[in-house]
Parts: sequence; C-alpha cells; structure tokens
Amino acid sequence: MLRHIVMWKLKESAEGGTRAENIVKLKAKLETCRSIVSGQGHFEVGVAQPGFEATYDVVLVSDFDNPEALQAYQVHPKHLAIKDFVAAVRESRQCIDYEV
Repeated sequence: MLRHIVMWKLKESAEGGTRAENIVKLKAKLETCRSIVSGQGHFEVGVAQPGFEATYDVVLVSDFDNPEALQAYQVHPKHLAIKDFVAAVRESRQCIDYEV
C-alpha cells in the first residue's frame, strides 16, 4: 500500500479570496476526490488549527493499494479539475509517497 501526503501553504490572497477563504475552498475541492478510483482507501483532508504554529495550511493524507491506483487518481478528471485553482492559490507545496 502507498501513502500519498501533500501539504500546501496558501498565499495571503488569491483568486479573489483571502487565505482563510481559500483554505475552505481548497478543502471542499479536495473532498470531491474521495473514492474516485478503484484501489483508493483512506482519504483525509486536514486544515491547520488556529493557535498552533504550523508551516502549512492544508494537508491531504490518502492511501492507495498500489502505484497504478495512485496514477489513476493523479489523472482522474476530478483531480485534474482542481489543479488550476491550487496552482493559483498556493505559495508552496510538499509531497511524499511511501510504502506502508
């Protein structure tokens, strides 16, 4: 099984929204990618909590049965549909895929 973790730090403002507004939008958009391909398991979108020091704003933690399932997710139309928004609002991104 592969675990796919992606974290985003968002710009102070972008796409007509504040960082806080875009965090909510990004979380909602990511949630549309839950269970979109065969072999996709655990799927969790988290938002940094106010009052705690955090270097990133949004995190995605998802599991896939194999590399083929992760690749199918990467090219799925629902996943591709959010990429433009993410590119416009993100300041930085980190990603790691590893075997569990």
